[in-house]
Amino acid sequence: MPEFFPFIPGTETGRAARQHASDASPLLGRFRAVPPPPAARQQPQQSQLGLLSVSGGRGSVHVGYGALLVAGAGSEEEERDSDDDDDDDDGNDTSNDNSNGNKRSCGYVARRTLRAWRRFVRLSRRNVRDLWIAPRQTAVKRVVERWWSRWAVLVFLPAALAVAWCSLPFPQYPLPPDSHGHPQPHHKPPSAPDSPSANHRVPGHGEARVQVNFWFFLFVYYGFYNLTALIWITKVFNIYSLNWWPSSLGFPLTVSLIAIVSLAVPIPVYLIPEARYLTVHNTAWISWTFVIMAMPVAIAFCILMTHERHLSLRNSLSETQRIFTSSWWTGKSDTLSATRHYNRRRGFISRSTSSFDPDAVLQITDNPRQSMPAFMQRRRWLPASFVRFVWFCLALFVGLLAYLIGEAYAEIYLRTLPHNSFETIVYVYSWVVTVHLLDALTGWILGGSEGERVGSYPLSWIFKLYFMLTYQTYVRALYARLRSPSQFIWLQALSSSFLIILTPLTMTQTYHRVLSMLGLTGQSYASYQKICTRNVFIRFLAENVSMLTFLGSILVLHFGANQDVYPYFAFDDPDELYDFDLTFYASMITWACELAAGIVLRGLIRWIFGVNASVEGKMDLAVWPELLPTSVAVMLHVLQSMLFSIIRLHFR
Repeated sequence: MPEFFPFIPGTETGRAARQHASDASPLLGRFRAVPPPPAARQQPQQSQLGLLSVSGGRGSVHVGYGALLVAGAGSEEEERDSDDDDDDDDGNDTSNDNSNGNKRSCGYVARRTLRAWRRFVRLSRRNVRDLWIAPRQTAVKRVVERWWSRWAVLVFLPAALAVAWCSLPFPQYPLPPDSHGHPQPHHKPPSAPDSPSANHRVPGHGEARVQVNFWFFLFVYYGFYNLTALIWITKVFNIYSLNWWPSSLGFPLTVSLIAIVSLAVPIPVYLIPEARYLTVHNTAWISWTFVIMAMPVAIAFCILMTHERHLSLRNSLSETQRIFTSSWWTGKSDTLSATRHYNRRRGFISRSTSSFDPDAVLQITDNPRQSMPAFMQRRRWLPASFVRFVWFCLALFVGLLAYLIGEAYAEIYLRTLPHNSFETIVYVYSWVVTVHLLDALTGWILGGSEGERVGSYPLSWIFKLYFMLTYQTYVRALYARLRSPSQFIWLQALSSSFLIILTPLTMTQTYHRVLSMLGLTGQSYASYQKICTRNVFIRFLAENVSMLTFLGSILVLHFGANQDVYPYFAFDDPDELYDFDLTFYASMITWACELAAGIVLRGLIRWIFGVNASVEGKMDLAVWPELLPTSVAVMLHVLQSMLFSIIRLHFR
């Protein structure tokens, strides 16, 4: 049999390659086929895969390729750890030789302390890089495998950052005197029915009690809020595997320019007396953040349009690649750029401009369809990657739209207080329906498998967390305006009952069959069950991080220095019907009920369907490590939005 391609043996220089160099493992080009050792073959896979080796993984998207990724990354991480240990051992041997007989000297202690400090700094830097900057599967798997570290990173960390952000003490000044020259009190006495101010209703989140420093708010408070929003958008683009910033500028410079714009535009609004009234409205600041978050999307879209990704192929095909396309056999050329191809169709470039055109179409077999309209010809050149990006932009727009709708909901509810139990239930569940409709629309756009509009399971994971947490945070803010224990009981009873009863019903095969008949899902039952189990895990995260942030913010804002900046949590107006003790302790009891309902629900799912929600969530985070930093960024941003919506601004 003739040889079509010459076999050229490669060379091996790596330590691992030299270890496996033997006749039993032949060298194939630059790679060596190394069979696993007999001992490793006999060991069960559970020791290598860890959390990915549990039973009940059928129907999971991680069985197969994702599990192999984590297993391979685990061996690489162990090799890195062993290298670090070898370096430390070498250093210890050297120090032992140099300090023999003088182990109690100050120099020996200083060297040991310095060595331990260097190792700590090196490990800390590597952990930060492997968890937050460029996440690695093994580092994320090691964190999420234990329940206490998973809680620390996914619940306590974003809650602590949000509470610390809102507790930063504002420079505060007394309100200016009224028209008669008298200082304005914090609590205004109730107006008489026939007084001019009787028609003025104090909003539910209170009126401004003090003046705050505009520059501190802009550069510290609002600056960190915008920075978190930009980090969230950037992490979402990382999951999408697309850099939104221009390569000529780079990420640091582009983000710095956007941050400068986000802080520079409000300054003239504050300095112009006629426009200063805009600065006291929270909705105006949140709308400006909406524009800032849309800038990366607009920049990425402009970059793709500039590179003509919407017209033709980005890279020209080589002659060898064209052999496997129809262009080689029909005479059509796939090497034309989009602009030249478009200009030639429109007649702007003549075929007779030169004596030789390497891209000229063979006239023998070329039969162009002249009857096709021009706009249809241009549409044929829309690449699937560009269409996918348009769907991705639409999903981001829907997510940001929910961000503004939530602020409008909170503003309407707080300005129409007080409410009875029926009005409270109507408000809560109208918001629930709105969020779930937007969530369903975004989930349809993103899809869960390849071939759908965006076809990204990690993106659907993140947006599910975003919508679930958006719903939970605004419900938490409602708790501070419940007037009686009965309102807490009604809300929690309805919420827990729906959760425990409806969730298992929606996971049954009958319900999936009905959805398939109605054309609402095209997934297999195993994949559909996986999505439902994942949603239970995400709801568990959203409930706990939102409630922990709510309780922490009540404490630091009620007893802290920003009590007058956040009158929503002051609870010191004698005319109010709300009480700190009722809000705090009823919320604690509600949290305990939610934890119990979550345990019962996960037990039912495991008993009925044989699926562990915690294991599925850990598998998601381990297979797609970028989910961990993106989830923390999403949580922090949504929690900040909840706290930002109740601050009272009155600048000096």
